[in-house]
Amino acid sequence: MPHVVAFVVVVIWGSTFVFTKLLLLDGLSAAQVFTLRFVIAYMLLTVFSLFKSRHMKWVAHSWKDELLLAAMGVTGGSLYFLTENEALNYTTTTNVSLIVCCCPLVAALLIGLFYKTQRMNALQSLGTLLAALGVAVVVLNGHFVLHLSPVGDLLALTANVCWALYSLFMVGAMKRYDSLFITRKVFFYGLLTILPYFAVNPGWPPLQQLFQPRTLGCLLYLGVVASMVCFLVWTWVMKQLGAVVATNYVYVNPLATIIFARLVLGEQVTLFFALGALLILGGMYLADRKQGHEGAVTASSNMDATTS
Repeated sequence: MPHVVAFVVVVIWGSTFVFTKLLLLDGLSAAQVFTLRFVIAYMLLTVFSLFKSRHMKWVAHSWKDELLLAAMGVTGGSLYFLTENEALNYTTTTNVSLIVCCCPLVAALLIGLFYKTQRMNALQSLGTLLAALGVAVVVLNGHFVLHLSPVGDLLALTANVCWALYSLFMVGAMKRYDSLFITRKVFFYGLLTILPYFAVNPGWPPLQQLFQPRTLGCLLYLGVVASMVCFLVWTWVMKQLGAVVATNYVYVNPLATIIFARLVLGEQVTLFFALGALLILGGMYLADRKQGHEGAVTASSNMDATTS
């Protein structure tokens, strides 16, 4: 079940590029889209938390934990989304997609440095590299043309590292707090740290524009489904699968994006998409082999202990 849920979450996240593009066509900026979706998600999560418990937790157990949650709000929220979207203004979509979607490689290296139990073996490393190759095949679509742009590529790399750091920070946070509290704090600090951007770039679209059927529908989908539900569930997925295995599902992101682009925007799907999809799915299968083996060993050990 955790694998199924992880796959569904990443498919939904892949669809957000299409719905965000529709909002950009409606006149909203990338920062405005991010802020509105996080506002919707934070408000709903807060209301849900109040109904769930009269004594809702507002702050972490220590100032160090509070700083950790603030760092997660920056790396998984404001800075990640700003750098990813801003990179598109300086370099090609191909470059951004390739750099950002290969974040599982960076995440696996970072997490392995701090947590020995989550280090990849040779088979997992091969699977991760195979999935990364699949992403390259899908994104390049048979046209190996990369336009180097130092500023844009550096911004895309920053987004890559941000999500890898978010995954690393999540490992520590999950040991001390539940999914609901972590997700709510991530949204709060994501919104708080986006405010300086609007001090430099003020201005919002007219209120009536936000209530246009297509605009409102896209915002609700991004805020309720892709943000509130998916971020909440993703924390649970990482607890079940481990940070490295869960992050590998990010490789599915470009597949979902292309499928939704075909359905909603009428973009073409080529043979390279099918080849890349096979590489990604095969790579992810190999990347999860170690955990499956360890799970069997653990279960066997528990059974032996029970028998004894």
